[in-house]
Amino acid sequence: MATNALDDAKLSRFHLKTALYGNGGHLCDGYILGAIVPALPLFAESHPISPLMSGLIGASALIGVFLGSLMFGWFTDKIGRRRMFVIDLALFVVLSLAQIAITDAVMLLALRVLLGIAVGADYTIATTLVAEFAPRKQRATLLAMGPAMWTVGYVLAIVVGTAIAGVGGDNAWRWILATSAVPALVLLVLRRKTPESPRWLAQNGRTDEALAILRKHVSPTATLADLAEEEEPAQGSLGEVFAKQHRRRLVFCCLFWFCQVVPYFAVFTFLPTILDSLHIESGFWQTTSVNLFLLIGGVVGMVTISKIGRRPYTLISFALLAASTLAIGLWQDAPAGYVIALFALFALVSSAMSALDTVYPSELFPTSIRATATGICVSFSRIGAAIGTLLLPVGIDRFGAHGVTLLTAAIAGVGFLISYVWAPETAGLTLAQAAGETDPHPAEPAAGSRNDNSPFASQP
Repeated sequence: MATNALDDAKLSRFHLKTALYGNGGHLCDGYILGAIVPALPLFAESHPISPLMSGLIGASALIGVFLGSLMFGWFTDKIGRRRMFVIDLALFVVLSLAQIAITDAVMLLALRVLLGIAVGADYTIATTLVAEFAPRKQRATLLAMGPAMWTVGYVLAIVVGTAIAGVGGDNAWRWILATSAVPALVLLVLRRKTPESPRWLAQNGRTDEALAILRKHVSPTATLADLAEEEEPAQGSLGEVFAKQHRRRLVFCCLFWFCQVVPYFAVFTFLPTILDSLHIESGFWQTTSVNLFLLIGGVVGMVTISKIGRRPYTLISFALLAASTLAIGLWQDAPAGYVIALFALFALVSSAMSALDTVYPSELFPTSIRATATGICVSFSRIGAAIGTLLLPVGIDRFGAHGVTLLTAAIAGVGFLISYVWAPETAGLTLAQAAGETDPHPAEPAAGSRNDNSPFASQP
C-alpha cells in the first residue's frame, strides 16, 4: 500500500510541539472566557450595572466568538495558517492588557467582544494547522487535546481569579482580567517558529516551499508526490463551502455540534440552579464532583477517540447523553446520590464527546475551505450555546427542572438521529480521503494514464 509522508509519518517531537502550541490556544481561550466569572461580580461592586448589562458582559465573549470564527476562518484559508496563527495570539496579549485601563461597563463590553473575536479566530486557525500536520493514526488524539486544554484553562482562570480577588483590593477585577495576557504571551513566543502548512502551500501553488517544510520537519525523503492530493488549485470561496459535495457535511457538523452544546451549556451554566430546583442541596462537593468528571472526560476523550471509530463514538455519546438526562427527568423524587451520579455521567460523556468538535470539522472539508467551514460550524455551535444559556432559566420557571432535563434528552436524541443518518467514518483515512477529495481505495492507474502536466507527477 502506498504511503504518504504527511499522513503516514511517525509521530515525532515536531508533531507533539505543533499540537501543543496549537491546542495551547484553547487553554488561552478557556482562560479568557473563565476570567470573567470571578471578575464580573467585583467589577459590579464599583461600577453599578443593570441586569441587562451584566448579562451582555457575561455573553460578550460568546458574541465575539460567533463573529471571529466566521471572519477569520475565511481569512485563514486566504492568507495562510501560520500568519493568522501568530496574529490572533498577539491580539490576545494586547486586548488582555487593555482591560487594565477600563473605565466603565461599555468599555468592558467592547473589549470582551473583541477578545471573543480573537478567541473565535483561534478556534478555526489552530485546529486547522494541527490537523494538516498530524499523522492519520494520531490525528484524532492530537486534535482532542484542544477541548481538554480548554477545560484546564477555564478552571485555571477561576482558581487564579479567586486567589487574586482575596488580595487584589478595589482593582482586583482589572488584574484578574489582565492575567490572560500571561499564557497568551508565552504561547506567542512558542508559536513564532511554527511553519506554514505544506498542504495550504501546495494548494496555493507554492510547491517548493511546501516540499522544503515537509523535508525539514516531517521526512527528509519526502517528494512532491506526497503532496499530490493537494494539487487541485485552491478556490476557497464561500460558494465552494456550500457546494453540493460539501453541503451535507456542513449541515451535519453544524447540527451535531448544536445538539451537543445546547444541553452542555444549559446544564453547566446553571447546574446549582438545576440542583436547587430538584430539591438537592447544591453544595461545594456536589458541584465539585460533577466538575471533576468534566475534567476527567476531557482526558477520556483524548485517550478513546482514536480507539473507537468516529461514527460509533458519536452515536454512543449521544445515546448516553439522552439516557442520563431522560433518567433524571422521569424520576420525580429521585434521591440526591442518583441525580448527582447521572449528572456526573452527563459531565463525563459531554466532555469526552467534545473531542469530536475539533476532529470532525477538521477532517470533513478539503484544505481550500477547511478553516472557513470550521468557522461556520463554530459560529453555529455558539448559537446553540446562547440558546442553552439564555432559555434554561425561562424553561425551569415554566416547565420545572424535570421538564428541562426531558427537553435536553430530546435534543440529544435528535443529535443521535442526525448522526445515525449522516455521521461518516473518517478513522484511518488520509486527510484528503476523509474530506472526500480522493478515493479511500483507489484503483491502480492504467499504464500511460498519469497526468504528466501535474507538477506532482514525477518530480523528486
